[in-house]
Amino acid sequence: MQPAMPSPSFPSATRNITDQTLDRAAIGALCGDPVTLVGCDLEAADLSRLDLEGWEFEGCNLRRTNFEGARLDNTTWTSCRGGFADFTAADLADSRFRSSDFNNARFLRASLSAASFTGCKMTGANLTDVPGLGPTFEETLLAGAILPALSFRKARLKRLDFSQADLTKCDFRDVIFENCSLRDANLADAMFKGADLRGADLGGLRLFDAAAFRGATISREQAGQLLSELGLNVR
Repeated sequence: MQPAMPSPSFPSATRNITDQTLDRAAIGALCGDPVTLVGCDLEAADLSRLDLEGWEFEGCNLRRTNFEGARLDNTTWTSCRGGFADFTAADLADSRFRSSDFNNARFLRASLSAASFTGCKMTGANLTDVPGLGPTFEETLLAGAILPALSFRKARLKRLDFSQADLTKCDFRDVIFENCSLRDANLADAMFKGADLRGADLGGLRLFDAAAFRGATISREQAGQLLSELGLNVR
């Protein structure tokens, strides 16, 4: 009699957790296979350094949740509330953020390669020292955000509000702006050569910012507005 062959093993199906309040111990017990959290409350939970690769967060409360150093690559975040969440040094490669509120969240030194933010609110978010290729943004509020040295080169930017944002040393070369705002942004040492700025609000430009636009394209109306804001009389 031949010995029975071992049964083939298959990865567990994605588990769904709905409308639960979860702390570090509860999340840690779920680690292993991808999990989908729907309407769960993780406010102020310490989830630092956990492996949550491939997880999905839908309609979750993530205010002040600590994801520092966590593995969050290939995750999906939809309609979440994550004000003041901390993603410092987290791995968020290939992650997708949709219709979510991450106002004042911290992404310092986070890996955001191939990450995307669509329809999100990120007022005051801090993306300092993001390594390598940064994320993509579309229809996202980035007012007052801190985005130093991010590269947007050759991108087509749609409905992004950078008003009062820190865009120091950002690379906007060859970028096309569509319904965007750069009003009162900090543009120190930013690069715009080859950019098409006709779809951007350039209000609040200061004299020393004007040099950053050398080689960029603006409309006649924008030119008149800029000269007026720089204190020149246009006749």
